[in-house]
Amino acid sequence: MTNYKMLAALLAATMMAGPALALSTPAQKKAIADGVEARAKLAQEMVDMVFSYAEPGFQEHKTSEYLAAILEKNGFKVERGAAGIPTAFNATWSNGPGPKIALGSDIDGLLGLSQYPGTVEMKPMVEGGPGHGEGHNSGMPMVIIAALAAKDVMEKNGIKGTLMLWPGVAEELLATKAYYVRAGMFKDVDASIFAHVGRDFGTAWGPAGNNGMVSVEYTFKGKTAHAAGQPWDGRSALDGVELMNIGWNMRREHLPVTQRSHYVITEGGGQPNIVPEKASVWYYFREGNFAKIRGLYEIGNRIAEAAAMATDTTVTKRTLGYAAPNFGNKPLAEALYANIKAVGLPQWSAADQGFAKAMQQANGVKVEPLATTLQPLSTPDLRGPSMGGGSDDIGDIMWTVPTVTVRYPSNIPNAIGHNRQSAIAMATPIAHKGVVVAAKAVGMTVIDLLTTPKIIADAKAYQQDVQFKTDTYDPLLTPQDTPAIHLNADIMSKMRPQLEKFYYDPAKYKTYLEQLGINYEDFAKVK
Repeated sequence: MTNYKMLAALLAATMMAGPALALSTPAQKKAIADGVEARAKLAQEMVDMVFSYAEPGFQEHKTSEYLAAILEKNGFKVERGAAGIPTAFNATWSNGPGPKIALGSDIDGLLGLSQYPGTVEMKPMVEGGPGHGEGHNSGMPMVIIAALAAKDVMEKNGIKGTLMLWPGVAEELLATKAYYVRAGMFKDVDASIFAHVGRDFGTAWGPAGNNGMVSVEYTFKGKTAHAAGQPWDGRSALDGVELMNIGWNMRREHLPVTQRSHYVITEGGGQPNIVPEKASVWYYFREGNFAKIRGLYEIGNRIAEAAAMATDTTVTKRTLGYAAPNFGNKPLAEALYANIKAVGLPQWSAADQGFAKAMQQANGVKVEPLATTLQPLSTPDLRGPSMGGGSDDIGDIMWTVPTVTVRYPSNIPNAIGHNRQSAIAMATPIAHKGVVVAAKAVGMTVIDLLTTPKIIADAKAYQQDVQFKTDTYDPLLTPQDTPAIHLNADIMSKMRPQLEKFYYDPAKYKTYLEQLGINYEDFAKVK
């Protein structure tokens, strides 16, 4: 985009940032864009570094410390161990009394999805190791770059307010944001912008159409005995688990089609000739509103108790996580979308488009080029009725303060989610360019919020008058529930030495692909 076109777009964004007239200036927004461009190299390094750490939920120790140290170096005050979670932090910087704007994104990887980036075939870096098969390595680098650019503009122009940055820990386990809310991390926040990797560039308002969720582990206790010599003296905890699963699967047929529920047996006994004394099963119960989530949870509890009675065992339960249904704030979405339109999509190279096509062809998914046209602002009418689906625990924050999610174009269309396909692009120029355009739009929106009180006032009114009339926040956490920080600890103690061999070294290599010996530009030849 030429300087003239950029200035015209910024002027339009400033004048049209939602119903409330934004008081920020085109010069301030151009300064945001310039500040982001000046940090494009830092963005690439952060994206690649976090990708190389590949840490799953609750074990994001290297990732968290790396990002927190960058924020501290740039003047942020960092509280580590936020909400009692070792890998969580809360970083703040203030330029005096004014609105407090929260920016966050997730940082955890997924088990079993280790994958070489920039290579279109399925090729794990560490066999069986974790990897960023969702793209969570890119979001916090994006919001950090946006915040640093906004901080510069705030200081130069005397714009008052506070920036608060936080990482989404263990989002794939849907296990922390309800605890952030319970700990009061957002009690004085005026507006929140969340970021999630996508295949296009946009935002949405209203009920998102996804499902909220409760994550529960049921543990059955029985009595050991020789499984062949005297099985009548045993009481099998595994029988309790299996009977619960049979009962749930029978009941599943008679539940609304919007529900999603699934389980894994996390402990099934030691060896076959010992009647299992202890066995556990881990369930996700998903539905579209708070009452329905609670209803599924109560059905699961009853089936567990019935299975224990039938097998003469006992059962206890532990809530491992919770996620509220998502609900985007309309005034915030309108302000953000105006800036998304002003910034526009990345300028993709021939190598970018060739790589995307090669990945799609190699993995048998629909061939579709990287996005070159913005989609309209997503509204409930455009989305239509929902039949349920996945979850994201940003919903708990959405029901606490006005919040909007930006999705940015750092991944390849039609790549399967929670799959190695979705890791392939996440340390390539596609990921880097998506982060840069998103940081510009987010940084510009931060300045709009800080300079235009009406946007925040409208956002709070929308939450009170519209969102809170549809439902009431009802998290299934008791005062006794604590974050499940033990999860993934055992596997990472085994995997970390192998993962360390692949950590990115930006002092030696310009990019992670260079370190891995991958020539990305060869994909420019793909036809």
